[in-house]
Amino acid sequence: MLSHLSLTKAKDNIAMRLRDTAVASLGALFLVLSVPASASAADGQFQYTYSGLDGRPQVAVVDDPDSRECITLPEVADPASSSPAHSPRNRTDAYAKVFTEPNCTGDSFTLRPHTGYGSERLKLRSVIFS
Repeated sequence: MLSHLSLTKAKDNIAMRLRDTAVASLGALFLVLSVPASASAADGQFQYTYSGLDGRPQVAVVDDPDSRECITLPEVADPASSSPAHSPRNRTDAYAKVFTEPNCTGDSFTLRPHTGYGSERLKLRSVIFS
């Protein structure tokens, strides 16, 4: 025969276990939410052509570029000492918005994901991916 005291202790024990489980679950949830998400990146390659020091065309590639961060193309970053790049090829899974000036300024043109491209007439010095 169960005494009233044993039944009360059993109920208290179950309540404590449920409370401990709830506290642990909430703690895990807050831990997951507080860890910063890694920077997202566009998967794939972005290619462009620029004139090398010898005047010959060179092809440069940006692999898996960060999203929502302006990338000034290093080979053509200084308008006073280089011609702009041209003939971009967007082989990433994100839209690429190319700009005529460094730091994502100047005129712009958007290249669609995977197959977006521009001819030699499309000049660029920087790009940002959405």
